[in-house]
Amino acid sequence: MCDDRNLHRSVDLVKTITDFQHKKILVLGLAKSGVSAALLLHKLGAFVTVNDRKPLGENPEAQHLLEQGIKVICGSHPIELLDEGFEMIVKNPGIPYHNPLVAGAAARGIPVLTEIELAYLISEAPFIGITGTNGKTTTTTLIYEIFKADKKSAVLAGNIGQVASEVVQKAKPADHVVIELSSFQLLGIDKFRPHIAIITNLYDAHLDYHGTREEYAKAKLNITKNQTAEDFLIVNADQEHLMKLTEDTQATIIPFSTKEIKEAGACVQDGYITFCGENIIALAEVALPGAHNLENILAAVSAVKLAGIGNEAIKEVLTTFSGVKHRTQFVREWNGRRFYNDSKATNTLATKSALTAFDKPIVLLAGGLDRGNGFDDLIPYMNNVKALIAFGETAEKLMETASRAGVKTTIKTENMQQSVQAAYEASVEGDIILLSPACASWDQYKTFEQRGDIFIEAVHTLK
Repeated sequence: MCDDRNLHRSVDLVKTITDFQHKKILVLGLAKSGVSAALLLHKLGAFVTVNDRKPLGENPEAQHLLEQGIKVICGSHPIELLDEGFEMIVKNPGIPYHNPLVAGAAARGIPVLTEIELAYLISEAPFIGITGTNGKTTTTTLIYEIFKADKKSAVLAGNIGQVASEVVQKAKPADHVVIELSSFQLLGIDKFRPHIAIITNLYDAHLDYHGTREEYAKAKLNITKNQTAEDFLIVNADQEHLMKLTEDTQATIIPFSTKEIKEAGACVQDGYITFCGENIIALAEVALPGAHNLENILAAVSAVKLAGIGNEAIKEVLTTFSGVKHRTQFVREWNGRRFYNDSKATNTLATKSALTAFDKPIVLLAGGLDRGNGFDDLIPYMNNVKALIAFGETAEKLMETASRAGVKTTIKTENMQQSVQAAYEASVEGDIILLSPACASWDQYKTFEQRGDIFIEAVHTLK
């Protein structure tokens, strides 16, 4: 493949937007994607009904749609809606498939799609789609930033950036839609076909939604189900199970690896990040820390090289990009300590990755919502942890785990401000102070973003 100098293949961008005229379509669930889907379908001539569980009086989004002449039913998801002859349902990704209305539609053969499918059907710009268990946001952001550095036009969509069906209405054929995709979104596709797709990695996740690992993996693999040999699938070659799962793809596979030389993909060779045997940038010049981020970098480099981006733009971004907010984000160096915000680490898998990113002593801030799980799988990764600052519902569990791991100092605090102060006092010059909670935030904070923002503020107001 790498002998083909014309890596950036063209794709058929002719899209029809008459498919929805006079069709009766139910938009199930609002939030940003539901509002966007409803307005777009209305503009395209569909007969749209919106159904949202939140009562109309507490639902400004539904009130806005009502003012636009769109039929709105609020307060519950009445099963009787299925008797109204809908030809399609566009579902909010968060609504599970065992919801009676969704399950009933599937039983009747009514297509149940997500807003991603709608965005693809109307887009004239090609898609670069990124999915996987971890690393999606960092990889997506890197690709977008490299496009900008090369003065190439790209738009950001999906779980990061704006709602896809809004973005694509403004995207031109010469643009690229760089889109982060969850397993929930990918379950609801039919014709969706990214020209370049990435699967960063695959671990057990969201099993409460999907039921089994097999169903979760099947949802992720939907990213490539419509690809052809003219398209590319970038895959983590260090995961044998993932490579096996992608054997049936029709796309041209582009592997990346941090462990092996990949002449037809991206890897690390002789101290350089390479693509198809070409040195792109010296590893020592890369600003983003951690082995897990090296995987994200290799995936992003593969995508932008396939899209025709020059090496100078790649170097410009990789020498300056220090992380996405709340994802092993460098916050500040103060009095010889370096502070990192990894509030997005809502499970032990993510915290393991963060702990392996540093070879200096770590003061770890962790804790949050108690989901009933233990933390023993962190023990092999805590060799560099000199102190644990624990908070939230899981504080006692984490302190007990840290003690068994040989961590000499464990401190329980009541909130993030106390945690940051305690972490500083437990540290010395040269230490890493890392927020990587291994838990969801909902016991004390509305979102992991809020938790991370409070950490950042506390770091900047240290005394």
